[in-house]
Amino acid sequence: MSLRVEHLDKDYPTPSGPLSVLRDVSLEIQRGEAVAVMGPSGSGKSTLLHILGTLDRPTRGVVRLDDQDPFALSEPKLADFRNRSIGFVFQDHHLLPQCSVLENVLIPTLAGHDDRVKTKAWALKLLERVGLSDRLNHRPAELSGGERQRVAVARALIHHPPLLLADEPTGNLDRVKADEIGRLLLDLHREEQTILVVVTHSRRLADLLPRVLVMDDGRLRPDTATDRGPLT
Repeated sequence: MSLRVEHLDKDYPTPSGPLSVLRDVSLEIQRGEAVAVMGPSGSGKSTLLHILGTLDRPTRGVVRLDDQDPFALSEPKLADFRNRSIGFVFQDHHLLPQCSVLENVLIPTLAGHDDRVKTKAWALKLLERVGLSDRLNHRPAELSGGERQRVAVARALIHHPPLLLADEPTGNLDRVKADEIGRLLLDLHREEQTILVVVTHSRRLADLLPRVLVMDDGRLRPDTATDRGPLT
């Protein structure tokens, strides 16, 4: 299982002509590997993540997950592919305020024909793993920011997706909570052997990952920093 991106371009139309946001981006990530993508605002890193997550389409180039080109699928099949094969963790948790913690984790399973007993058991196990077994019936408003993001991480893993994407997952948290979420995300990635791609401005978070790339004016290049040690 691998994620392969080949010669990816993304242009947006403007009155003065196409605006190039991604330029000839190529990369390959194997299952079990984790990559951080850093870069200034407007460099194209979130656009890349949205294309990897099939939330946006490339102008040119190929994206393949386990040799499957998701953009060749019909819209209904693409939606099902996205729901089952890709887990998302965003800066804002995007939890439904009217739903409990457990219900929020189970939301991705409502669109299919999942075994309700098995999915609930897995949701409970995930919530135990992220330290929220005692908050199952709480609403998001009753949780701290770090706890809400833990729910989002559990929800992202409910379908055992091979690809886990995180867009500034610690951006709204203080330093202590950010470190906790960063380590939790990496621990669960290792346990589930996902392909993990994290877009972040945080050098502390990026330093937790074994491989760091930099998005610079729409192009992807290796990070030049020499110290890639973990946080202490």
